[in-house]
Amino acid sequence: MREAVTDFEMPPRGHLERRLDELVDENRFTIAVVFPALGAVTLLASAEGLLPEPLSFNPYFLLFGVAVMRLPLVAGLAPVLTRKAAAGLAALCGYTYAIEYVGITTGFPYGAFQYGVDLGPMLGGIPVALPLFFLPLVGNAYLLCLLLLGDAARRVALRVPVVVAAVIGMDLVLDPAAVSVGFWAYDAGGLYYGVPWSNYAGWLLSAIVAVAVLDYALDRNAVLARLESCRFMLDDLVSFVILWGGINAYFGNWIPAALAVGYGYALWKTDRFDFPER
Repeated sequence: MREAVTDFEMPPRGHLERRLDELVDENRFTIAVVFPALGAVTLLASAEGLLPEPLSFNPYFLLFGVAVMRLPLVAGLAPVLTRKAAAGLAALCGYTYAIEYVGITTGFPYGAFQYGVDLGPMLGGIPVALPLFFLPLVGNAYLLCLLLLGDAARRVALRVPVVVAAVIGMDLVLDPAAVSVGFWAYDAGGLYYGVPWSNYAGWLLSAIVAVAVLDYALDRNAVLARLESCRFMLDDLVSFVILWGGINAYFGNWIPAALAVGYGYALWKTDRFDFPER
């Protein structure tokens, strides 16, 4: 009879994945609720000039908080990350940097804009951590739509456009809040809470490319199986709703705030607000 594999004998990747699962599962409420709530308060206090200079918009605190909130998505996807998927994510990281560079140097496709807050180390005027901000939007939208579509998600002609629309919807929440706290500003302003509609034309292009690559790179059946067994896989989207929905509500950006509530409702419909007592 084959002996059970002990922790010591477990392959390094499997061991790390299990430990990461345990870490996230044991701290779900802290990661998905406490961190974004504190993040929203800290960002608002920074925007209102209530925090002293070392703490106000501190880029390293910001990056640490974002990284913690991304843990559920990272842990959830880790077991289905094949070489093909890793190559696809690497390609998307390169694409993210490339299109951002074009954006800040030419104004295409998002519209001319300037960063107003230090988002950590920069390379060529681009935040090094940019994929940490962009790729989870695509990943969360993809996972949520797989759950919402059910069997209809088998049709790529339906799946990809729905995910693209979900990504754009998330930016309709994110960008107004980011502009309101001063993360960045568009040179010509915009009718949608300071955001020009050209930004969303750019996001349409970005989302189509990113979703198509992600859909090709991931094994959809493996992802669905993981979604069924991993209750915390969409907790990063819970954080998104709390953080950016709260900031939009504070500034009276009621359409983005309502959209954030809509994503919260979608999470509730898919039974993803389930933080068990410990």
